[in-house]
Amino acid sequence: MPDVDWDLIDSHCHLTAEELARDVEGVLRRAGQAGVRRCITIGTALEDSRQTVALASRFDGVSATAGILPSGRDSIEESEWTGLAGLLDAGGVVGVGETGLDYHWDSIDRALERDAFLRQIALAETYDLPLVIHCREAVDDTLAILADRGRQPPRGVFHCFTGTRDEAARIIEAGWHISLSGIATYKNAEQIRRAAEVIPPDRLLLETDAPYNTPAPIRKKRPNEPAHMVHTCLCLADVYEEAPAELARRCTQTTERLFGLT
Repeated sequence: MPDVDWDLIDSHCHLTAEELARDVEGVLRRAGQAGVRRCITIGTALEDSRQTVALASRFDGVSATAGILPSGRDSIEESEWTGLAGLLDAGGVVGVGETGLDYHWDSIDRALERDAFLRQIALAETYDLPLVIHCREAVDDTLAILADRGRQPPRGVFHCFTGTRDEAARIIEAGWHISLSGIATYKNAEQIRRAAEVIPPDRLLLETDAPYNTPAPIRKKRPNEPAHMVHTCLCLADVYEEAPAELARRCTQTTERLFGLT
């Protein structure tokens, strides 16, 4: 690992996941030692979102989003939407989501997924918060839904992007940000690295999606942690032909601007 004065923010991780939750203090300590000074932990269900908010109130280096991702579910109770709105009302949340469309799995109820997405787009508009978008093999429909709002949709980010160069260009043209994870470092991820070439540095965020997607060259290490994001930054610095510290600084500024961090 080169001697780099890192200044990084992990824009998307899951500190409430069991693998990380049992040692949050250690995870954050190692992140800080690696130059990752802030982590945004992402809510995927009502109770999970409550836990992310609790972590953000406990640790200075943690921010939280709140959202409901219906993967693997048959229904979402109306009380959950009421509870989510209550979390947003209380403040202390920097974004809505993650939410979106996942067409990789046939088992996901697409009508339920679409309804949840629309509800959270509306919440992001109401509370003037950025939207954290989960989009897997569904760029066409995701962009169509966002464009069909009838007014300017909220700002936000397509997290853990794994699509094509053309898809990245369309997302950027539509005004959204893109976040890249450790998947971009894999040998078979040339498509993602080519897509990165069309993402302007002021629209690029970095993430781990921890505890998932450990980057190369430590891909076999489990669980993934925010500290490992430096490997993703090194890989993308080569793509951009830019000094790693400079790319880290740019991505950190973009993340701060998008999520209103200080």
